[in-house]
Amino acid sequence: MFKKTVILITTAALWSAGVSARTFSPEAATAARQQIETLLQDKKATVGVACSIDGDDFALNDTVRYPLMSVFKLHVAVAALQRMEAEGTRLDEALTIDSTQMHRDTYSPLLGLYPSGNFRISYTDLLHYALALSDNNACDILIDYAGGIGAIKHCIDRAGITGYDLAETEASMHADIPACYRNWAHPSSVVQLLQKILDGSLLNEEHTRFMRTTLVETSTGLNKIRAGLPPEIVLGHKTGSSGQLPDGLTIADNDASFFCLPDGRLCFLVVLVKDSRESETTNAALIARIARIVYDTATANQLSR
Repeated sequence: MFKKTVILITTAALWSAGVSARTFSPEAATAARQQIETLLQDKKATVGVACSIDGDDFALNDTVRYPLMSVFKLHVAVAALQRMEAEGTRLDEALTIDSTQMHRDTYSPLLGLYPSGNFRISYTDLLHYALALSDNNACDILIDYAGGIGAIKHCIDRAGITGYDLAETEASMHADIPACYRNWAHPSSVVQLLQKILDGSLLNEEHTRFMRTTLVETSTGLNKIRAGLPPEIVLGHKTGSSGQLPDGLTIADNDASFFCLPDGRLCFLVVLVKDSRESETTNAALIARIARIVYDTATANQLSR
């Protein structure tokens, strides 16, 4: 179904540790925090930030429980891929999807292709739809395959990830809007997960490479972290948004990312927005601006070495 785009990311570029130096010295961290707090001071939203560069960490408002929305598809994909590894299932193998698995009143590009259900799709493409296109039906099919949302949580717990909880599927959140708050994480928890996905400690080499490439191919949320970075910077990310409710509340607007700095260091940056009364455009612009503050802090440190 998909002709996979060739992504020119070398392993050396992704894993280069660069020259050891503190990105977030006390002075740099204070300056970045002040810039972000100034940006947020008149905004009707709670915003959390976590960043890690070569083990040097920065966080703001990291003790709040932020609804994950579609960012939890990262957790789902890891659990599904681990089950595939346990069963010896290949990415190019196909599974059959029946009509009962294709919910109609939800965001699902797959539904546009297969409105009546009853089709076969490879695990590669199903995961691509769930991650790169944020397809809700694809996500819930993967949850079922992995053994249910409880099995997803058990998998992530076993990986040593803390500061999060998972209790809901896409369908259950759609049926009960307050349920969106029951899939939550601190920003630093999502950084932990991204680090473990990319360092190969959760998945085999093929699946680690697949996750990295698929997240770089993600086409959602290009007005968020992507918009705050120079265009030449290679970015992989997973977004999540509740959309704006009729009363003007946005439960969550999120972006969880990794990207290569010009000197080869790998930066993990997660920005989670909760209970915003701002417009979706403003939420995205806040995320983009925070990304730029982090990038400028990191590259200023690079230039000063």
